[in-house]
Amino acid sequence: MKPAANHIVHPAPSGIADRVEAIDWTQASADLDAQGCAVLKGLLSPDECRELSALYPDDGKFRSRVVMGRHGFGRGEYKYFSYPLPDLVAELRPLLYAQLYNVANRWNEAMGIEIRYPKSHDAFLRRCHAAGQVRPAPLLLQYGAGDYNCLHQDLYGEHVFPLQVAILLSQPGRDFTGGEFVLTEQRPRMQSRPEVVPLAQGDAVAFAVHVRPMQGTRGFYRVNLRHGVSRLRSGRRHTIGVIFHDAK
Repeated sequence: MKPAANHIVHPAPSGIADRVEAIDWTQASADLDAQGCAVLKGLLSPDECRELSALYPDDGKFRSRVVMGRHGFGRGEYKYFSYPLPDLVAELRPLLYAQLYNVANRWNEAMGIEIRYPKSHDAFLRRCHAAGQVRPAPLLLQYGAGDYNCLHQDLYGEHVFPLQVAILLSQPGRDFTGGEFVLTEQRPRMQSRPEVVPLAQGDAVAFAVHVRPMQGTRGFYRVNLRHGVSRLRSGRRHTIGVIFHDAK
């Protein structure tokens, strides 16, 4: 299967580039190192959040739909976007990658992993596509009352970028209650550590996809992370998952 010919089409600037640039990436990197996650406040405006949420019923924007309960993933559903991605997602993906690839390379070096990531997201996608990973992995998730997402990792193939970003599109307390983003970290010979990440509408969380380095008394070792969403008490919740690698 060949990648879509227009997968590198870049949308017109929307102001998101300025918001991404304004984030304190030094603090975000420190938070990623310390906790495995970092909150990126105000990444999208309320109008942009509503625009993306409104795409969910339009099956023409997506390549597949997954009902979580059919696969033991939890309750709720999500859809993987098809190429070309919606403009907002297509613009965010390379902008966020450009801020995170140094963290990814530093983590791999600390963990003794030889893989390094290029500066350009387009170059990384070409690496994915050459290995047969040609299907876009960004997705839009929808939860209703009683829905939840089991702890998991979004891997999808041989080439995995070690960080990803989730953006909350709905407003807590108005659109839904419950439904917190949850991260767990398993250190060797220790019990799992949970992290609940509070987000407002338009906020994003950057987090480790699989493993991250942890400083020990004898150098760095690897800790394993999983993420999910706790049970919604009421309402409806939409989230964008910005995954930087493509899928087989």
